[in-house]
Amino acid sequence: MARSSSLPSSLDSTLPGFSLTILGAELEQKYLCRQCKLILRRPYQAGCGHRFCAFCFKQIISSGPQHCLACADEGVVEDLLDTNSAFPDNAARREIENLPAVCSNPGCVWKGSIREYEASHEGQCEFQRIECDACKQMIRSCDKERHMERECPERSLNCRYCKTIFNFKDIKAHDEICLKYPMHCEGCGKKKIPREKFYDHAKSCGKYKSPCHFKGVGCPVIVENEKLAEHEIQGNREHMRLLLAAVESLKFLNEEKMVSNLLAPRSKPRGLDFCVQNLDECLIGGSLYCDPDEGFASNILPSVDKQYHRHQRRYDDLAQKLATFENIVCVLNREVEKNSLTLEAYSRQRGLDQEKIDYLTSKVRQMERSVSLKDLAIAEMEQKLQEHEHSTHDGVFIWKINDFSRKRQEAVAGRMPAIFSPVFYTSKYGYRMCLRLYLNGDGTGRGTHLSLFFVVMKGKWDALLKWPFNQKVTLMLLDQNNREHIIDAFRPDITSSSFQRPNSEMNIASGCPLFCPLHKLDCKSASAYLQEDTIFIKAIVDLTGL
Repeated sequence: MARSSSLPSSLDSTLPGFSLTILGAELEQKYLCRQCKLILRRPYQAGCGHRFCAFCFKQIISSGPQHCLACADEGVVEDLLDTNSAFPDNAARREIENLPAVCSNPGCVWKGSIREYEASHEGQCEFQRIECDACKQMIRSCDKERHMERECPERSLNCRYCKTIFNFKDIKAHDEICLKYPMHCEGCGKKKIPREKFYDHAKSCGKYKSPCHFKGVGCPVIVENEKLAEHEIQGNREHMRLLLAAVESLKFLNEEKMVSNLLAPRSKPRGLDFCVQNLDECLIGGSLYCDPDEGFASNILPSVDKQYHRHQRRYDDLAQKLATFENIVCVLNREVEKNSLTLEAYSRQRGLDQEKIDYLTSKVRQMERSVSLKDLAIAEMEQKLQEHEHSTHDGVFIWKINDFSRKRQEAVAGRMPAIFSPVFYTSKYGYRMCLRLYLNGDGTGRGTHLSLFFVVMKGKWDALLKWPFNQKVTLMLLDQNNREHIIDAFRPDITSSSFQRPNSEMNIASGCPLFCPLHKLDCKSASAYLQEDTIFIKAIVDLTGL
């Protein structure tokens, strides 16, 4: 049976041999492709015995049967290379695929076989170098996402304010025109004002600095909006001076314009007078006859004279109006001077009032600080008084807990899981202690028991006491009928941090997480411990050895 003229699909490959750099051991020459000189990938053995990669063999015979170059190098003449005289070398393929391999990409520590390399690592290594589609730089595959988001100079960005898409190199230009770009008001310090709303903010912000309204006539002052009215009042005289200078300048320009306008119409009558004079000379000389009643001069001269008198009246009216305006400006100047004197008096009085206000403000602040210090002292004294009122100094302490039902509901809801007792002492200069009670339990007793703990607190006389604390502690829930108290006792573990000398306000609590089952307080038999919504807890510290 004739063989197929094409390679089997199992050997179809679009890649040449494996790179020599992936080998983890030395390679025998028989595993090299005689065409690409790389490690054989899906080896194909020709009739002459030489091996080629399937990809390389396909390229060699793509234009028809060819001579084997390897045979030519060895000086041997064999049959032509074609698909009929070649076959897939599966034995060599298995040997090659079982060779140890490593990844040649710098930084990658992958190891395995060539089979595993081809199946799961080749082309997928995070450390292989690839080309960025935008800027054409060579980057690692694992860095592609970060490069496209942060480093690529040709990357596209979304404006985080207006969501417009633009090129990274245009970021500064876009920030200059972005309507949503956050602006900072240097006056009031407010930040994140969109550019489209900044103009409105600048008009309404009292601290924003704006030019004086008389800037158009030469006032150079730039002042905060809230002080703009004050500036205009204080600078009223200077503003009037600038305004007067501007009016006089306009007056001068207006006079020049009026003179030019008046001169232009008079040129016509002068021309007409010249024509009339010529006509009269002609008449006198007898060169031209004209009836005096219907003559040219008698018709023209009256209209010219009328036009001249009309312009003269207009000029007189403008001169009169100009004199009136000058009188108004003089009156305004006197009013400005009068207002300036009044304003100076007000300014002096305002300065005196401001000094008095500042003095009183300083006094009020001093009094407020004094009151605050006294409040702190009073609060500290009240706390000490309350502590002294409820504390004992003989190691025996009875804690009365009122409103038990409400406090337990708060503990169940998690609003106040634990409550602390007042402080008590073993003696006047002894250990300082308190109790901590979880009304819904803590740790192993959560939801089933009352948890009662003993806490060693930081005291004034700790430097004179013996540490660690090693006195026996007895905790009791008192039967209010004096029949059967619930009692638990323990002796401290001297290795525990709970009984070392406190470095903070109090040590970690230690005691009985399963002190009393909650059902003893929920059923009718619990009435001996819970009466009138009140329970009593007693603590006894053994004073032996103190």
